[in-house]
Amino acid sequence: MFAVLKTGGKQYKVQSGDVLRVEKLAADAGEKIQFNEILMIGATVGTPMIDDAAVQAEVIEQIKGEKVIHFVKRRRKHGSKRTKGHRQQLTLLRVTDILEKGAAKSGVKVAVGAGSVPASAAAPAKPAKKAAAKAAEKPAAKPAAKAAPKAAKAAPKASAKGDDLKQLSGVGPALEKKLHEAGVTTFAQIAGWSAADVADMDEKLSFKGRIEREGWIAQAKELAKG
Repeated sequence: MFAVLKTGGKQYKVQSGDVLRVEKLAADAGEKIQFNEILMIGATVGTPMIDDAAVQAEVIEQIKGEKVIHFVKRRRKHGSKRTKGHRQQLTLLRVTDILEKGAAKSGVKVAVGAGSVPASAAAPAKPAKKAAAKAAEKPAAKPAAKAAPKAAKAAPKASAKGDDLKQLSGVGPALEKKLHEAGVTTFAQIAGWSAADVADMDEKLSFKGRIEREGWIAQAKELAKG
């Protein structure tokens, strides 16, 4: 049985056991993920998607595509030339199963692009719905309402003060400013980064592997202890 799935703005025709490269996903090697945008399974065609269908796959590793050279030349009196290289970030995965029904009840994490949200934010659909239903049914307790203002007052103090990120190896005033602009102000935040978060931050702030090379996460865990 084959299926046609959509991810990263592209369509892929796959069968169980196929290995393919797709636009980078927020997932670590060894994780199992699920694609819910299914256009076709066998002779069944979606309108445009097939309800409750899915393709499940296992992430093999995060890779980079072939280098592409972009050359621009402006032929004018004061013309200019520019050469720029690019290697697209990709995810290599193996298709493990094709589901005609039961996607919503599978409990497998939905495949999400790395540029959309951190990997920690992507969660299976079923547990999320249960948690939302329980929260809606449970009445708000009075003590919690009293505690809310305290938490609200405490938050600005922590964010306003932050930590001295220059204690991290290789971080000077310029890099600290970049981290602050990205919303990173404490060692605790850096200590909690996943592999996908590190890759996202590397790409967003052009760190070029500095986070892993300098060992920021290990240092941040020690510094966060005080």
